[in-house]
Amino acid sequence: MKLGIKGKAALVVASSQGLGKAIAKELVEEGANVVIASRNEQQLQQVKQELLALGKGDVEYIKTDITNVEEIKAMVQKVKDTYGRLDILVNNAGGPPAGNFEDMDDEKWQQSFELNLLSYIRIIRESLPLLKKNGGRIINIASSSIKEPIPGLILSNTFRTGIVGLSKSLAEELAPYSILINTVGPGRIATDRITHLDRVTAEKTGKSLEEVEQEQLQSIPLKRYGQPEEFAKFVAFLASNANSYVTGSSFLIDGGKVKSI
Repeated sequence: MKLGIKGKAALVVASSQGLGKAIAKELVEEGANVVIASRNEQQLQQVKQELLALGKGDVEYIKTDITNVEEIKAMVQKVKDTYGRLDILVNNAGGPPAGNFEDMDDEKWQQSFELNLLSYIRIIRESLPLLKKNGGRIINIASSSIKEPIPGLILSNTFRTGIVGLSKSLAEELAPYSILINTVGPGRIATDRITHLDRVTAEKTGKSLEEVEQEQLQSIPLKRYGQPEEFAKFVAFLASNANSYVTGSSFLIDGGKVKSI
């Protein structure tokens, strides 16, 4: 399958590690020119060198706090100044704190709203003038909680489903500009975020980390955690010319864990 990504310009948010980094790497390997962004400049510098060493697409970075409006504007301006266009936008953000409803005060709700939903809204709004010029792809990274709420993750369960509503609404509004937008929810993908959540569960239940991991594995039909590279390949397809008719949809990459239809 020819993805047709070579020479395209992409912005991958929260891409200094984990799923964002894996997505950026996959796009670069397909020949895209990618701007990576996160709050950790040292990690961004390292990732840039790693991706440039692939000898495929170009890579630039910008230190960005996506809860800051002015830094979002600077991030999108970086893409425009560097490549003169934007064809692929991958919205991504770190997960909010774990906890139940009664654990969360107004400040935690507000912080999660700004990080996990409002940031996507602002980044899309800022990116639209560039995306409208040639059409493009927007992929919003969410969580498997978009199909099945996860116990102890009230903030994620609330705002990740908001991303689905946003994407579904924008699919119709942006279609006249040949912009396709989709949501992708990772299940148990082997990242630092999943390790952190497993540790939280272990502390709450008094079990060892190994016991928690084994219980999680038993709930996954494939009996293993996914790898970031597996997740990234699907995102790359949605971002590519090979995807020419899928928009407004939500997908899970979860090894069959979620049982909803």
